[in-house]
Amino acid sequence: MDRRRLLLFLLLNALVSACVTGTILYLYDRNLKATSSVPAYAPHPGPAADASSPDSVAISSGDLQIVSIVGADNLGAEVVILRYLGAGQVDLSNWQLKDEDGSLFLFPAISLVNGGAVQVHTASGTNTVVDLYWNMSTPVWSSGEIASLYDASGNLVVTYQVP
Repeated sequence: MDRRRLLLFLLLNALVSACVTGTILYLYDRNLKATSSVPAYAPHPGPAADASSPDSVAISSGDLQIVSIVGADNLGAEVVILRYLGAGQVDLSNWQLKDEDGSLFLFPAISLVNGGAVQVHTASGTNTVVDLYWNMSTPVWSSGEIASLYDASGNLVVTYQVP
């Protein structure tokens, strides 16, 4: 093998390695921001579930968080991530997620246990235990907007400002 050909293979190897490394770092950074950032939020204490139910508990300040809203203004990428850090479980049936323009997502029958999380996608899809779909045809969230989560009784539980 002559030197020119060897140099060509080395340059091609370096280019492919740089592209793969860059892609992996981009995806890791995007996923890390979506799942582990802890934004500022304003919890509002209030009853989160029916106290007569043996499995439900009242939410105290900070137990339920809107962890992140990613992909604002991009229908295919918009996701709201909720996480529950309280004791027992919280029933999110008939809870509402609202934006400032009046768009409303009504939660189906779903419960979260300690450490549990659920993602609310703006786009269309089929609901699962960890992914819920709003089935909207246009983006809901925009930068600077306030997202509000209300319990089944209409009490404001938590707000979050979209970055």
